Amino acid sequence: MITIDITGRVPMYEQICRGICGEIAKGVLKENDRLPAARVLAKELGINPNTVAKAYGILERDGIIYSIAGRGCFVAKHEGKADKRFTEEFEEKTREAVKAGVPKDTLIEIIERVCAEAAAGNGGNGQ
Repeated sequence: MITIDITGRVPMYEQICRGICGEIAKGVLKENDRLPAARVLAKELGINPNTVAKAYGILERDGIIYSIAGRGCFVAKHEGKADKRFTEEFEEKTREAVKAGVPKDTLIEIIERVCAEAAAGNGGNGQ
């Protein structure tokens, strides 16, 4: 289930991309599963269909989903592409933190805490 934080700093189309990649990474969405039509998902999320279409376009460009004219969008062969999207983001944010002077021990503590929260069923959201 994709959720959107309309008050957050992350653009809504990027939140949709992350949500779909997360569902693929967790195995909720599998190869050849059909995604909701852009208008349907937009209505569920209460956003503009063009925002969903933009997210789908990015995911298709990245090879995470594919579309068939008149049929819709589907999950592409996994091959770790959805995971790679997260690890690349993680690496980028880690580099930013290191450049900002965050100590290595602090970063490791954060990773361990998030992993422990996820293992406990809290999803690792820090709340």
